[in-house]
Amino acid sequence: MNPTKPTLKTEIIPLLLIVFCFVASFYFYAHFPQRIATHWGFNGEPNGWSSALFAAFFFPFLNLGMYLLFLVIPFLDPKKDRYAEFTKAYHIFKGFIIGLLAIVYFMVGLNGIGYYVPVGSITPVMVGLLFIIIGNYLNKFKSNWMMGVRNPWTLSSETIWNKTHRLAGKIFILAGIAMTSEAWLPIWLQLPIFITIITAVAIIPNVYSYILYRAEQKEKNI
Repeated sequence: MNPTKPTLKTEIIPLLLIVFCFVASFYFYAHFPQRIATHWGFNGEPNGWSSALFAAFFFPFLNLGMYLLFLVIPFLDPKKDRYAEFTKAYHIFKGFIIGLLAIVYFMVGLNGIGYYVPVGSITPVMVGLLFIIIGNYLNKFKSNWMMGVRNPWTLSSETIWNKTHRLAGKIFILAGIAMTSEAWLPIWLQLPIFITIITAVAIIPNVYSYILYRAEQKEKNI
C-alpha cells in the first residue's frame, strides 16, 4: 500500500505538466539553434550554454525523474507509516516542484527559439513562491527520514521535531518574501541577499533544534 495514497486528483496536474514538457521538447528541438542559453546570472545575462539536444530533452526527463522519486521516497523511508499524516502537504510540495521545473523548462525553451523571457526577474519570484508554499506546509510534516528538517535532534524527539518545523515554516515564509523582492532590487544587492537567505534557512532551524535538544536533556537529568 502506498503511504501517500496517490489518486487521480493528486497526480493529474503533475502528469499533465510532464506530458506537456515532453510534447514541447520535440517542437523545441526542431526549432532550437545548435547552441542555446540554459543558465543565467543574477544580472539576467546568460552565462551557460548547451546543445539543442540537451536543452530540449534534459528538463523533461529531469521532471519525470523527480516525479518518480517522489513516488518512491515513502517506500524507502523507515518511517513510511507517518506519511499518511501529511499526505496533502506531500502532494502539494510534489506538485509545486514539478510545476517549477516545468516553468524553468519553458523559460529556457522560449528564449531558445527567440522569445524574450526575463529569466532574471521571473526566477526569484518563482523560487520565493516555492519557499512560501513550503513554509505554509512545513509544520504539517511529521517525523520521517526524507522530508523536512532532519537531524539527530529532530529525529530524537517528536516535540523537538514539531517545534523546529513551526519555526522553520516561518523562516521559509520570510525567506520567500525576501527572495521574491529580489526581482525589484539592484543587481549588486541580489547575491548578498540570496546568500543570507540560504544561510538563514539552512542554519537557524538546525541550531534551534539543537538548543531544544539540550534543554530537553537538561530537564531529564534534573
